[in-house]
Amino acid sequence: MGSSESKVNTTGRTVEQTKASEVKTGTGQTEGMIRQAAIVGKSDRICGTLMRAQPHSSSAVHHHAEQDTIVYGVSGRGTIAFGPNGQNRVEMNPGDWAIIPAYAEHQEINDGDEEVVWAIVRSGGTPAVVNLKGWGQPPREDQ
Repeated sequence: MGSSESKVNTTGRTVEQTKASEVKTGTGQTEGMIRQAAIVGKSDRICGTLMRAQPHSSSAVHHHAEQDTIVYGVSGRGTIAFGPNGQNRVEMNPGDWAIIPAYAEHQEINDGDEEVVWAIVRSGGTPAVVNLKGWGQPPREDQ
């Protein structure tokens, strides 16, 4: 059935699965982070990705346009910086959840010695990532 398996239930709607081996890098990127598409382009209203942050790395300051974002900590310990100049911080441990509102400037940070993995769900069919020149700055031109 191709790269995603679909099954029809009695209501005529399908359940689609993406196997772990089919999760691919290729969604909107910020340096320092590896973003992998898991469920992308299968719904107009929601998508799911993985974010992997290598040890001692951080993303560019960015936002996700009109998309609200839910973050679930899978492994490692990371931080979400947000607010004026990134002065507010939320520590993310395995099992923790966070919500990042649409257009909220933030930065993912991994100050630790192990990879951080977060499962990400966004309110749009394809992830939006708008990298900024810095806190409170316009989008970068290299997008």
